[in-house]
Amino acid sequence: MLKKLPWKAFLFLLTFSCFAEKVAAQEYQPKWSSLNQRPVPQWWSDAKFGIFVHWGLYSVPAYAPVNEVEGVYEKYAEHYLTKLLEGNKYFTAYQKQNYGENSTYKDFVPLFKAEFFEPDKWADLFKRSGAGYVVLTSKHHDGYCLWPSEHSPGWNSVETGPRRDLINDLSASVRKAGLRMGLYYSLLEWDNPLYKPETIDKWTTQHMIPQMKDLVNRYKPEIIFSDGEWDHTSTELRSEEFLGWLYNDSPVKNTVVVNDRWGKESRSKHGGYYTTEYDLIGDELNSSKIEHPWEESRGIGTSYGYNQFETLEHYSSSKELIDLLIDKVSNGGNLLLNVGPTASGLIPVIMEQRLLDIGKWLNVNGEAIYGTRAWSMRPDNMKETDVFYTLKGDDLYVICTKWPQAPLAISGVNKASRVSLLGAKEAVKFKASKDKLTITPPAINPGNAPSEHAWVFKVENFRQTELSKL
Repeated sequence: MLKKLPWKAFLFLLTFSCFAEKVAAQEYQPKWSSLNQRPVPQWWSDAKFGIFVHWGLYSVPAYAPVNEVEGVYEKYAEHYLTKLLEGNKYFTAYQKQNYGENSTYKDFVPLFKAEFFEPDKWADLFKRSGAGYVVLTSKHHDGYCLWPSEHSPGWNSVETGPRRDLINDLSASVRKAGLRMGLYYSLLEWDNPLYKPETIDKWTTQHMIPQMKDLVNRYKPEIIFSDGEWDHTSTELRSEEFLGWLYNDSPVKNTVVVNDRWGKESRSKHGGYYTTEYDLIGDELNSSKIEHPWEESRGIGTSYGYNQFETLEHYSSSKELIDLLIDKVSNGGNLLLNVGPTASGLIPVIMEQRLLDIGKWLNVNGEAIYGTRAWSMRPDNMKETDVFYTLKGDDLYVICTKWPQAPLAISGVNKASRVSLLGAKEAVKFKASKDKLTITPPAINPGNAPSEHAWVFKVENFRQTELSKL
């Protein structure tokens, strides 16, 4: 895949240019009926794989119970502050035992040093993973900002803690590596005095929207992953007003991509791409059926923020993550895979190893992922059969997450000019009939296998029958 990047870069630039001309001529009104007409930029739909980064004060305690306790599973370490505010006995006990009886969340500020943070190394790892974009938490629900926000004085990474503009540093490195840069932004703050029902208008007009506009004007993110939308409607949060500005007047108006978390009624209904999280589906969103652009996000472990108490059993294997990417892409989605760095700025080795394994697989098989679309005739039982499908132009990709021990019979395909196994020199025999293509896998052993974990047969110039979807 890396050797083909210049070709992909040219294709992406051509796509961006065409898209920019298309959207620049249209003015969007600050209402969902107009905003929802804006197409999701093509570059995002082609990229397929992105890296999420949850990093902040919660990376200092790096704690959440890793297993279910008393029927409750509090797996997200980045929710540490709200658990303290709620008086959760596990979090409060951990806080007192490790940081002192009278300690508070603010005591983590001088401990969040990021002293070993090397953004070029992060960006290099993300590029080698095969990702096309990166999304960094600019501010999570605790309100602590990773840039010098004038709307959060004394509560940001330049005035305190690392004494660095972490967004600027990572954005520069990510773009230098040839990747797209995006930002996560929380629409709520757990303990901000303005974030109350009676002052929500002041919250949006004096804090939230000015802060989001500052982020866009400073760093020009091409993805905005909003979150924390569940307390208020998009009208109360003035989301339509912000998106109208973003689409019409912002410096990224032609290429920016947004998600669907803009009010408690908006998931899988309004905004840009739809979101799922650890396979939790938004309002009636079924990822095997949806035609709208969508994305699954999750951590390599059980938490987004770093949890130092996770063990090997809590981490997905490289095989599981590659299969996950295949599953999401074959159903028309993207995968946003999260890493949680330590407070010192190091990415845990197990996360690095998982990303490099994904990149190694994509280096051989990336053409079956990047720029593809879901095949309209794909079976509903792909997981059960361990055979998945993607489509690009006149080529069909047959992705096997388990090496087939018998010929593959693909219903609905009655013609192909050639079938090959990506990364292999061995010839692949095939036979087409009026309603079925049969592929005979070549003899493969560990010594001549083109890749690990999953294998791709490329069916060139295929023709499908006009049968009903299987």
